[in-house]
Amino acid sequence: MKQVIIQLNNVSYSIRSENLSLTANKSVDILTDISLKIYKKEILGICGESGGGKTTLIKLIAGIISPVKGELKVDHKISIKKNRTNTIQILFQNNSDLLNPIRKVKDVIDETIELTRNKKVDIEKEKEKLFNILDIKTSLENRRGYELSGGERQRIALARLLAAQPRILILDEPFSAQDVISQLNFLKILNRINSEMKITIICVSHDLNMLKKLVDRVVVLQNGRIVEIAGTSKLFKSPNHSYTKFLLRAEDFSLTADEIHSYNPNKTSIEKI
Repeated sequence: MKQVIIQLNNVSYSIRSENLSLTANKSVDILTDISLKIYKKEILGICGESGGGKTTLIKLIAGIISPVKGELKVDHKISIKKNRTNTIQILFQNNSDLLNPIRKVKDVIDETIELTRNKKVDIEKEKEKLFNILDIKTSLENRRGYELSGGERQRIALARLLAAQPRILILDEPFSAQDVISQLNFLKILNRINSEMKITIICVSHDLNMLKKLVDRVVVLQNGRIVEIAGTSKLFKSPNHSYTKFLLRAEDFSLTADEIHSYNPNKTSIEKI
């Protein structure tokens, strides 16, 4: 039986927006009535158009923001704490923010290992394990942040997060600005993290082809609502929702010009394609 590690029950999130023309505040819904179970050790994909609520959803899960309505449980306990860094780590698209450009890689990783352990550990041994899983060359240890390439920065930033021993890792658009070879190499790394470190992974990506190669299940978000959740194989072979079908056809460039022009992103459900 699958073990639930995170559960969202009817979670909603909104913000107050000033309407200057009416000099009044207006509530803008970002997420509405989100119910979702995330299982231990699974790799979950989240997809949908820009502005559909993907980043807000992972910020809620990570504890960066709190829901306006509903409840969020971590390990069956209602979570009211923000920044659950001991359990959840998140790698945003702009991963360079995690690294001080003038500090050495060695110092950054060593410090994280030392600060997040309750007892003394063999730092070199722990670091070696991380570097092996993430395919990081030991020659990078004495490099400073500004001396790293984009791919190297991403892996070092990921090493820093994993050094904190999270149980859940969230990735925000990890495949953007990568060539095909780099994407495939990163897929292998993520699978090793999942299988060898037993870490649950939540991956947000607009790249459906990469999600297809990586994840166990896919959540499809449209206008702040979940419109479909399915196993990866089922979703790509026989999607149920018209919006999911639209995304898949857009991915393989099989939409006609009329279908593209008639698509209205503000509708919760588009016409059947």
